[in-house]
Formats: sequence, structure tokens, C-alpha cells
Amino acid sequence: MATVSKFFKLNKTQAELDFVDVFLESDIPLFIDPFAIAQREDRWSQNCHRILVSYFQRVIDNIRDGKPQEARELLLHLREPNETRFGYSISKPQGAGIGHFQASQILKALEESTAVRTGFIKSLEECELMIEGISRDKISDLTTNIVRKQLAEYTKEQCELWGMEVQAVPLAPYYSIEQNCWVNQYYELPTVNRKPILLVPKVIARYDLSYDHQEYYRHFVLEFLQVENLNANSSLVRTLKSGRRIVYKKDIAATYPCTKENLFRFSRNHPEVLDKYADHLAKIEKGGDAAIIMPEDERVIAKALIEALSNIEPGGHTASEYHNLMIGIMEFLFYPNLICPMKEREIHEGRKRIDIVMENGASAGALWRLHYKKDLPCAFVPIECKNYQTDVANPELDQLAGRFSANRGKFGILCCRNFEDKGKFMARCRDTFRDDRGLIIPLDDSTVVQMLSMIEDYKRDDIDGVLNKLIASIWLS
Repeated sequence: MATVSKFFKLNKTQAELDFVDVFLESDIPLFIDPFAIAQREDRWSQNCHRILVSYFQRVIDNIRDGKPQEARELLLHLREPNETRFGYSISKPQGAGIGHFQASQILKALEESTAVRTGFIKSLEECELMIEGISRDKISDLTTNIVRKQLAEYTKEQCELWGMEVQAVPLAPYYSIEQNCWVNQYYELPTVNRKPILLVPKVIARYDLSYDHQEYYRHFVLEFLQVENLNANSSLVRTLKSGRRIVYKKDIAATYPCTKENLFRFSRNHPEVLDKYADHLAKIEKGGDAAIIMPEDERVIAKALIEALSNIEPGGHTASEYHNLMIGIMEFLFYPNLICPMKEREIHEGRKRIDIVMENGASAGALWRLHYKKDLPCAFVPIECKNYQTDVANPELDQLAGRFSANRGKFGILCCRNFEDKGKFMARCRDTFRDDRGLIIPLDDSTVVQMLSMIEDYKRDDIDGVLNKLIASIWLS
């Protein structure tokens, strides 16, 4: 079946793309996870999180204040989204729509929830733990509806990046926190048979949502109750032949079944266990493993990219080809730390352009330490691509340094082909840094191939060491 990349002839693997390369004629069993959004520190994710929190709180406030009609109006515009191709449909995407019936069901579930009425529940993702009738697919659909505008803006940026054709189509309603209501708008989006497609960043797509009431029950609630019953020497305690005392989970489950109302009562009485569960999930997110959706063989991709790079001759006649390849390589090497690439972004009212800009979404490693430990602003990382036959020099450094600012960041990457005298260029980078004009690191072909070879040798984690060494050679010298 055709994917987005095949339909639009991008000639890119999933690993080179920032978005999920979905099938166009059927859904893929993926979900948008609001918890994953909340844990990320990049601008796009935090903006989405702010909107989700505002919307959910407004619904909850209306229910608690006895305003069911206002709550219902906030829920009526929700529908099962077709545009992302996420979900459970086996053949063609369904997206029949949540509509009045399901909106009433969701409202009823929220109204009848003690967790909502008492104000205990604080986030959309916690609904999966404590509210009957609201499952992970509904939470994903709710999230998609609420941040549809942000997904549309991201989609438009990706289309500009890869040269994908778009047309103006009516966008289904999205929630506006400025107007506190649902808004309709036309957007320029890619389409298939005049039906719009919304691209989803890989970093927020999951095969399973982080919050899972079954996992919470089995590994946190039951384990806590095991210890509690042992300490209380309850009737559930059994003594083995060895003299060891034990409480079986199955015995607790028989008297304390896994219902969402039970989970709410337990969480209200033992909020420290719910906090422990949230901390556990946050550590998984910070580790980055949950965010990686790369079904292809990375080793094969790395080898192919090395070959593709070697086949591009330096010079102006192949500059576009080199630029296009480097976008994919940057995504492949630095995901999920550098995300949301944008091509040839205009700054200074259009007087200057940056080849590529990526958002710094790192939660660990060299790019995180630059921002949070070394106090070097780098929320955005400009990347210039120079397919020169000769060495890059001061004009190219000055060009990139001129893109820096406190808001955009003061760290950049200069991609180039080769150096006859790399030591001289590194000295120029040190001069630029000492003059407080920003930190620039060069990635020539040999360095890029070194990083790709690490992936080919199953040593992806070593890439961070290469970055650290480059940064230290400029920062500490």
C-alpha cells in the first residue's frame, strides 16, 4: 500500500522523516499520547500541552460547576479523526465521528466519575486510569481533535521542507484557547482524493499510551497492597513450608478487582503510589526509547546513506541534492534530540535565510547539557549546508553566526564536504565562540560517515561522544 513518502515521491525512509510515514488507505495501530507531549520540552510540544490542559480543565470546571450544557458543547465537536491515519481500522480509515451520541457517553462518564467531581483527576491521560468508558483510543482521538491546528501547522512545515504539493481544504474544528471555543478554518494541506492528511511527529506517536490502568493495577497497586497486607498480617497472608510469609496477587485481586473506580479510590488514599507511577513513566519518556518508531533496519539505512553521500559530487550543480540528503541524515543521526526540521526559514523580515532549522528536544546528552547545564541558549539549532569544492572559511562562519539570537539560540551546525586544513577552521570556530558570537561545530563528510558507521556497527550511543568532543574542542580550548 502507498505511504505518504511513496505517494509524494520523497525517496526517504521512515528514519529520515520527522513524521510517521503512514499508509494512505488504511489506519496504522498508533496513538497520539498526551503524556508524551507533556514530558517533552520543545516549543511545539509545550504549546500543544498548554492547549490540552486548558481544554480539559475547562470541561472539568463546567462539570463541577453544574454546567453540563457548556461541557457538552465542548465535547460535541469531537470526532474520530481520519486525517492522521492512526487507529484500529483494518481497511479504509473510518472516522465515522464521535458526534452527539459518543459526546453524551463521554460527558456521562466524566459526570459520573468521583475523580472528576472531587477534582482529583488533573490530566487527560489520567482518564485511562480512573474513568470507565474512556480508553486509550478515545484519549488519542480527543488529543488529535484538540491540537488539530498545531498538527496542521506542523504538516504545512513538513510539506514546505520536502516540496509536497498542498491545497486549501477545510480543516475540521480545533480548539482555540484564545477564543475558548472550537474554530473552523481552511488550511493548505496535502490531500489524497481531496481528503486532507495530517502528519504526526514521531516523538508523540506510540503503539500504546503511557498511562495503562492494567499496568498501574498489576505493578503498582497490587504490589503496594501486598506489602500492606503483609505488614498488617491480614487473612491473605500465607506461610510457606520454608517459613516465608507471602501474599499472592491473585488473592488480592479476588477481593480488590481492577475497576477504574477502585483505582480512583486507591489513588486518592495513596497519592504517593500514583506519583510513583507517573515518575516511572516520565523516566521511560526521558530515556527516549518510547519515542523511537523506526521499523526499518538502521544498519542498512546507515550504509545506504554513506553510499548516497559519497555519490554526490561537491559543487553548485549538486547543492540541492546535497541539501536534501543532509536533511534526512540530520533527522536520522539526531532523532529524537533534534526534531521538527524546517527548510530555508526566513529571519530578519526575510532578509536572511537559514538552510535548515531544527528544534532541540533533547532530554539528555550533549544537546541537553548545552541548554540546561552550560546555559547556552539553543532551543532552535540552525544548520547550514555547504556543498563547496573548497574549504568553508570565515564568511560561512559569519553567515551562520549572524543567524544567532537569544531567542532562536546560539548554537549551530555547519555541514560541509571536506577540509584541507580542519585545524585552521576549528581555530576560527574558537575565535567566534570567544567573541561571544555563538558556538558552531563543523560536520564534514568524514565526521558524518563516522557517525553513520557507528549506527552500522550498532553503536548509536557513541554519536553523543562525537558531539561532546567537537563541542569541548571549541568550548575548552
